Amino acid sequence: MSAISFNVIATDGAARAGTLTTPHGSVPTPCFMAVATLGGFKGVTVQQAEDLGQGIMLSNTYHLALRPGPERVRKLGGLHAFTGWRGPMLTDSGGYQVFSLAANRKITDEGVWFRSHLDGTAFNLTPEESIRIQRLLGADIIMAFDECPAADAERSAIEACNRRTAAWLERSVRAWRAPDLPGGANEQALYPIVQGGLHRDLREASLADAVRHELPGTALGGLAVGESFADRLQVLDWMCPHLPSAKPRYLMGVGTPLDLVEAVSRGIDQFDCVLPTRMGRHGTAYTDNGPMRVKRLEYAEDPRPVDPDTPSQASRVSRAYIQHLLKSGEILGGQLLSLHNLAYYQRLMARMRAAIVAGTFTEFADKFRASYVDAPAEAESSESTKIGKRASNDDG
Repeated sequence: MSAISFNVIATDGAARAGTLTTPHGSVPTPCFMAVATLGGFKGVTVQQAEDLGQGIMLSNTYHLALRPGPERVRKLGGLHAFTGWRGPMLTDSGGYQVFSLAANRKITDEGVWFRSHLDGTAFNLTPEESIRIQRLLGADIIMAFDECPAADAERSAIEACNRRTAAWLERSVRAWRAPDLPGGANEQALYPIVQGGLHRDLREASLADAVRHELPGTALGGLAVGESFADRLQVLDWMCPHLPSAKPRYLMGVGTPLDLVEAVSRGIDQFDCVLPTRMGRHGTAYTDNGPMRVKRLEYAEDPRPVDPDTPSQASRVSRAYIQHLLKSGEILGGQLLSLHNLAYYQRLMARMRAAIVAGTFTEFADKFRASYVDAPAEAESSESTKIGKRASNDDG
């Protein structure tokens, strides 16, 4: 019996609205999962995130393994008790760090040796160790250990990545089903990760290997790693029609509001990305009209709230005030924009769900595409790639 269940309640074209039920509650889908790499949102408390309607929190195996360590977290009651988060949780396997910390690691068929970015000590992450750590952390959804290649990797390198990802999935599943640790199939849902870069045949082969394990969900990885916006959509066009329809579909590490709308239109149910809080800390607010760079001079005397249609604690103050805080180096400015961005992402997901249920999603998506502007558009869509590369030590 799976630890989670998934119900599709409405469709509009390929877009789906549903409910994902976990041991720590249910969330409506499509859903955006805010990133809390080390168990905490950057500049946002768990209570604030809950008040904004945040459904699922995402934390990272690699980073939590280095500090405070999974045994300590387990001793303190697991990740839920440790962080105070009461809703569902997902932990990534550490596979993304195989990409983002390429200068600090060595890959073998057995696993990955990392040189810790904290103190340089050696840390060996294998499929078995990744699952062991995640079982001790106690998230509702855990991820298989995989190898994430760069978008510009040679085909031969991506083929090798696929072979390892398939072999590591086999070992991840075996470790997940082992009875000697807390967690496992009845308490935690394991998702496989589909790789294959920008090669359709390699993507399809990776998916075929993933689905044969009959796991509770399916994740698409290896996107937002340097590819263009058009290439990302091409991969989704190839793969989404073939993802298991009765299970949740998770697009990892993507992305901007426009990314979300495009992916939902193709049938994706779950998302995560560091953009809302990281870009907020750097002075950017997301709106239906595109990113608003609040540090710009044009907002210095602007009395309006950042986005009057998105209620949050940031709505109480003016754009001019937030700009003043940012220019003064006050952390409150970034915190307010982070709160706004999380609220905006949740509101965007809620509007998409409502449009799917009402049968008006196509109109919603067309209107959103027309209004969402960023120049150049692909530069902002690739921002998550740049952020992932330079912020792999403290995503979120």
